[in-house]
Amino acid sequence: MKKTTTPLPRHSLADAVVGRLQQQLSLGVYQPGDKLPSEPELMTQFGVGRSTIREAVRILANTGHLSVRQGSGTIVESQQGIAEPLPQRLRRAAAGDLDEVRQLLEIKIAQKAALLRTRKDIVKMRTLLEHRAVAARSGDTEEAINTDIRFHVAMAVAARNDILADLYRSVAEQMGKHFRQAYLTTDSFITTQHLHEQLLQSIVDQDPKKAWQYAEKIAQPDR
Repeated sequence: MKKTTTPLPRHSLADAVVGRLQQQLSLGVYQPGDKLPSEPELMTQFGVGRSTIREAVRILANTGHLSVRQGSGTIVESQQGIAEPLPQRLRRAAAGDLDEVRQLLEIKIAQKAALLRTRKDIVKMRTLLEHRAVAARSGDTEEAINTDIRFHVAMAVAARNDILADLYRSVAEQMGKHFRQAYLTTDSFITTQHLHEQLLQSIVDQDPKKAWQYAEKIAQPDR
């Protein structure tokens, strides 16, 4: 299968080829069991040299995405999870899908934060929530978005699950771009400030049931 693409920039060529191939695997361009094009074909497709192609294949073979079989060529291996790196997958996700994931994460995070938060977590979240209120009242949309995201990230840290926190950061980074397009004023942030304050209070009170309820209200699509 021969494809034409724009030549890759000269920096980090092997990593760039890896990224392109991973995306093709994720999109199903190459299925498990398929044989990748020959080295010369890949060189033409990506506009790079033989050593770059070999390095990219080596990287993907080491991560289990490909296998190099003597006499058979380079074969696509079956993957249990997504072949594409998560941040890259999130970048091309639809805003609605991202928002649904964000909602689910925030609700669980709030519940766990209410059980496991520390005094330091409370101080951090309270400070960010105060900054959020100031930014919203002053009409500073960019700062309101930034502090809103940082508040929820701080809550994720308070949940004491590093995987959950990292996942939320990855989703939040992409949602921030959506927020900047969707929220042209701070009206929504002013309207939901009291819900965030009640959410924080339920975390302070170590009441996971109320934290869940307030997070669910905040996480609605019309937030």
